[in-house]
Amino acid sequence: MIAKEIEDKIKDVLEQLRPYLQADGGDLALAEITDDMVVKVKLVGACGSCPMRTMTLKAGVENTLKRQVPEVKSVEAV
Repeated sequence: MIAKEIEDKIKDVLEQLRPYLQADGGDLALAEITDDMVVKVKLVGACGSCPMRTMTLKAGVENTLKRQVPEVKSVEAV
């Protein structure tokens, strides 16, 4: 089970990232945090169909999350 403190940190980082995605007509929503610390997010709006979504997810969301919450192993889109 994921510690509440870690879950809250992940949610805070995602909230900090959302305005950048929203500025381009997209957004993301937290879907799940697995027991092995894989954060699963749903990309919506323009992000859901953008050809750069993989780069946004890995270079933007994943790198930022791993830097601020070192327990995170990876981020995946669902």
